[in-house]
Amino acid sequence: MATNRKKVLLPENLARAGWDLIRTRDDVEAVSYPPSLAMPDFHRFLADAHGVALSFTPFLAAEMDASPAMQVVARIGVGYDAVAVPALTARKVPLMVAGTANATSVAEHALFMMLALAKRAPVLDPLVRAGGWHERYAEMPAELAFRTVLVIGFGRIGTRIAARCRAMEMTVLVYDPYVPVAAIEAAGCEPADLDAALPRADFVTIHCPKNAETVGLIDARRLALLRPTAYLVNTARGGIVEETALAAALAENRLAGAGIDVFATEPVPPDDPLLKLPSVIVSPHMAGVTVEATARMALVTVGNILSVFDGKPNRENVINPEALG
Repeated sequence: MATNRKKVLLPENLARAGWDLIRTRDDVEAVSYPPSLAMPDFHRFLADAHGVALSFTPFLAAEMDASPAMQVVARIGVGYDAVAVPALTARKVPLMVAGTANATSVAEHALFMMLALAKRAPVLDPLVRAGGWHERYAEMPAELAFRTVLVIGFGRIGTRIAARCRAMEMTVLVYDPYVPVAAIEAAGCEPADLDAALPRADFVTIHCPKNAETVGLIDARRLALLRPTAYLVNTARGGIVEETALAAALAENRLAGAGIDVFATEPVPPDDPLLKLPSVIVSPHMAGVTVEATARMALVTVGNILSVFDGKPNRENVINPEALG
């Protein structure tokens, strides 16, 4: 084996497209690992690795310390709240994400949840299965057209859900303090202050990253600003919405319903109060996981790692550009 050959750790669940790409390189050794691997065992894998792709496995300061040869860490996705970015930056190791690879899937999933809630799918489906056909008019569906949606976060995914909502003839409000007003208006949307927009919204859909600013962003106070007829959809990250306050608002009919793909604790405990509410539709953190998106994410993730090895990192996908020098 050539001494300059790079070792890359790839999770077993990486889509085939990524494995096919990495195998085209004779200068790279790809080693698979189970995503559920215990951390002490993962550290042994890291000991001589030059690159790693992460699906569910966290990468904190201890993992950085266990990786003396590490040159690049890549997420198979766009979230990185389980990665200690400062530890990577201190070692000049770039953290890379999958860009827009799963943005369409997440945007479609958010729209699916909005439609399912408006069309009363969580109630009508079991009603029919239970023989309640004649009770159907008690659960009248609604339309999205001419309703108002508040999009929180106007990045890769937020811009896509906004475009889809506009195609549904909805009024689109956008809250994102880091995006210029002109850019929001150019997309046919209305820039809005969060607290001022919540009382206007029929739907709220969350697409911001999870960080110190956004943890608990939608708390009891802000949930109280929503109308009782409003719906909340979270396909971003658990913890951005205070789940206890959300469950209380739904149980007390202060909110019409919610679509939740992400939870503060995952897997979500089976006794979680949100799972017991008929006005809630849930999915297991899979908004960005489709056949098409997993193939794209695998290709982008492996491409990200190879770009660093080749000395030409794809800067658009680097979270900590200061690590590049």
